Amino acid sequence: MKPVSQVISLITDFGLKDPYVGIMKGVIASINPKAAVIDITHNVRSFDVREAAFTLLASYRWFPPGTVHIVVVDPGVGTARRPLLVVGRNYYFIGPDNGVLSWAAMEDGIESVYVLTNRAFMTREVSYTFHGRDIFAPAAAWLTRGVKPEVLGEPVKPGTLVSLEPLRCEGREGVVGGFVVVVDKFGNVITSCREAPFSPGDRVIVEAEGSEWEAVFARTFGEVPEGQLLVHVNSLGFLEISVNRGSASTMTGLKPGDEVWLRRL
Repeated sequence: MKPVSQVISLITDFGLKDPYVGIMKGVIASINPKAAVIDITHNVRSFDVREAAFTLLASYRWFPPGTVHIVVVDPGVGTARRPLLVVGRNYYFIGPDNGVLSWAAMEDGIESVYVLTNRAFMTREVSYTFHGRDIFAPAAAWLTRGVKPEVLGEPVKPGTLVSLEPLRCEGREGVVGGFVVVVDKFGNVITSCREAPFSPGDRVIVEAEGSEWEAVFARTFGEVPEGQLLVHVNSLGFLEISVNRGSASTMTGLKPGDEVWLRRL
């Protein structure tokens, strides 16, 4: 277990119109004014656990070891779902037990898991609908103050952690297949595949939902004409379907969860 740093990251679907993000930061500052709170994003699609899980997976390792990552995309808030602290080999993950922590925590390596139950380290009154403020933010702040994970809650077996569908990818010579994980702000379609059996300049058929589109495998957008569909390995290391200065999602209709196959012509 790495020592806890003074860095806390936040991922939520709260947006910035309402006061919820600021309130969480206020709670953290009240407990540990020295904590550095970094916003990864608050624009995850409402209730989209998979998008939040991917955002955490893409982001967590770029932070200093010992960072405490909080994710609050929690459509089951107030129900029987558990509030968790997952202790990884290098990082700490806090959020609801709905799968949102699973991809990043499993990649980092899970050392232990705790259900956050100690009311002494929550706000005075715990709301049924704002555990980000009342449970998750205080737990993170107390961790950065040196409180041990085992003081914050009860240990549970790591195997009981709710996990999302694995980021599966099947491959053979010149063909790779997986599913659409997320569509980003630009309409880029990010798949579950991390390996590309193609070379720059290869013509690639994108096949999904009974339709096909021809693309070019390239290293970057500018290697194809404007409006051209391309396949490339994005900055996060995943195969991505894009359009140079356009939206691949709009062009193809692909959406999260769709099965997709890529094959070299």
